Amino acid sequence: MRADRAAVERALKAPSPAQRFILLYGPDEAGSRALAKLAGASGGERVEMSGAELRGDPARLADEAASMSLFGEARHIVVEPAGEEVVTAVEGLLEAAAAGNMVVIVAGALKPTSKLLKLALASKQALALVSYLPDARNAPRLVQELAREKGLSIRPEVARMISDSTAGNRAIIEQELVKIALFLDAAPERPQMVEEEAIAAIGAAREEGDLSRLVDSVGNGDPARLQAELLHLSSEGIEGIPLIRAVLRRLAMLAGMRAEVESGRSVESVVAARGKAIFWKEKDAITSQLARWPAEMIARGMGRLLEAERQVKASGGLGPLAVDEELFAICRQAARLR
Repeated sequence: MRADRAAVERALKAPSPAQRFILLYGPDEAGSRALAKLAGASGGERVEMSGAELRGDPARLADEAASMSLFGEARHIVVEPAGEEVVTAVEGLLEAAAAGNMVVIVAGALKPTSKLLKLALASKQALALVSYLPDARNAPRLVQELAREKGLSIRPEVARMISDSTAGNRAIIEQELVKIALFLDAAPERPQMVEEEAIAAIGAAREEGDLSRLVDSVGNGDPARLQAELLHLSSEGIEGIPLIRAVLRRLAMLAGMRAEVESGRSVESVVAARGKAIFWKEKDAITSQLARWPAEMIARGMGRLLEAERQVKASGGLGPLAVDEELFAICRQAARLR
């Protein structure tokens, strides 16, 4: 059945025998993954497996859920990544005479027709929670919430700098906050205020390369700059889905704005109406792209990226180099508009 975040957090921290599994799904996979970390956080044995493993051995899920740990501790089974390939395993789990251990399944965005989602929503033995990507309004608030956990105090304007430079990606926001906390020697018992200087020194917007520059290079049709940014980001361990998500966010913004332009408004007035929702460093690039990119090309680019993300998540799907090729394909389309 559908549940709110508070109910899921309680269930993860104190599993009930009445609940067989929790499904964490939605476009914000980093948010789902962060919630899944609560499973076993207070102790016990954590067992991790993938959907691909269960596809080959669906009975394993019910077996693991019913098994006792060697020392009699609670067991926490986490399945990630997962999708429709785990349906047979989940059906077996629900039909089992006994389970005993909570199962947490982390999936990406699921369609309303998903068999896995329908199983979770229809069963009183399951909880389902969807996680959405933070939008421009609530991303800075997310930054502040995550920062407090690490002993960091961040003013709204500084939080917006971090959310803008990371394209609102929770996983990358957390990476940046960890680095900032280390830089400032902050901890919950040693809280520190984050100033712009710390962001400039080690934040995601530093000169070595960041997601906003990657997004601009794609949208502006600049393959040489795109290549440089990909190399820098790869060296920092940022590749694959975070890159897709960053460019998707820009295209989604352009799609909405382009509809206004094609209804008769000027590019300048549409950009101006967004106010602070557009980071000042990106304003010129967004204005230029809005003027050049037609709606149908924006839609095609979004379609390519959504399909690439789907394939990345699939077992044996696209790797980082194939994602880079998709970005170059969109970049080349943009170059033809120059």
